[in-house]
Amino acid sequence: MTEARFTVTFGALSHDAALVLANALEEDFRLDPLAVTVNETDEALGLWETLLYFSTREQCDAACELYAEKAPIIASIPQTDWVRESLLGLPPVTAGRFFLYGSHDADRRRAGGVSIEMDAGTAFGTGHHGTTAGCLMAIDTILKRRRPQRAFDLGCGTGVLAIAIALARKTAVLATDIDPEATRVTRNNATRSGARHLVTARTAPGLHHAAIHSAAPFDLIVANILARPLASMAYGISKLMLPSGHLILSGITLDQERWIKSTYCNLGLVTVSSTHIGNWVTLVMEMPVAGRRRRSHHQQTTGRGPGWEDA
Repeated sequence: MTEARFTVTFGALSHDAALVLANALEEDFRLDPLAVTVNETDEALGLWETLLYFSTREQCDAACELYAEKAPIIASIPQTDWVRESLLGLPPVTAGRFFLYGSHDADRRRAGGVSIEMDAGTAFGTGHHGTTAGCLMAIDTILKRRRPQRAFDLGCGTGVLAIAIALARKTAVLATDIDPEATRVTRNNATRSGARHLVTARTAPGLHHAAIHSAAPFDLIVANILARPLASMAYGISKLMLPSGHLILSGITLDQERWIKSTYCNLGLVTVSSTHIGNWVTLVMEMPVAGRRRRSHHQQTTGRGPGWEDA
């Protein structure tokens, strides 16, 4: 639906009169409102209004000319990012050492750990979704044991995972996304977080970009996308990994876990852990050193969402 930018209001009507007018306006072939609503404005006096939404000022003017005797009022609607507005009330997220907060919660920033300012916007990834939180917890666990030298965030969205790796270990991270808006947002967020010198963001469809192949092989890859592209790119992703490197996969639902796990295990990777948050699964896989197949250690966390902290 086209975004509404203007309203035309017919006020001070009885309830019945407002309904009759709304029906007439909806059926008037000369008008094409995006929506027509009837709202109560004064309960004590029994006053109602009929409100029309239009995308252009010209449409509003036409409606006013046709129904001038009813003294309509034109108003513009402020342009608002409703996605951002709807998330302003969400609390900060804690996942291991990582603390994600919006700019409205800057005063709640923690003294320890890794704090990342991440506002909702035009790309996916604020930490409130089970897939992002699962990846952050997996990153935290891996970074406690090793410092990756080459990291890759495939399908970066807001860049939160790449920024988390970069800030926690001062490691250079390549971040790619098929959406140019996502890579723009990633660069901006990396700058705000003080990680711009460590995070390189590129727009790339899948694995087809020179920056990916020139930076490979990687000892840490994070791919928080969807199950189908994870399956279709499995072979290509496996070829980008260093022996003993770790792979974090998410965007997988519970019923898709076995499929994705077997796809990657058939390519020689072993499962290190599986974390469940709601209906979402985050897998950690490892590429064994040639000639040595590590025994899979399966650790499962179920039903614990973002906002909880590792012990």
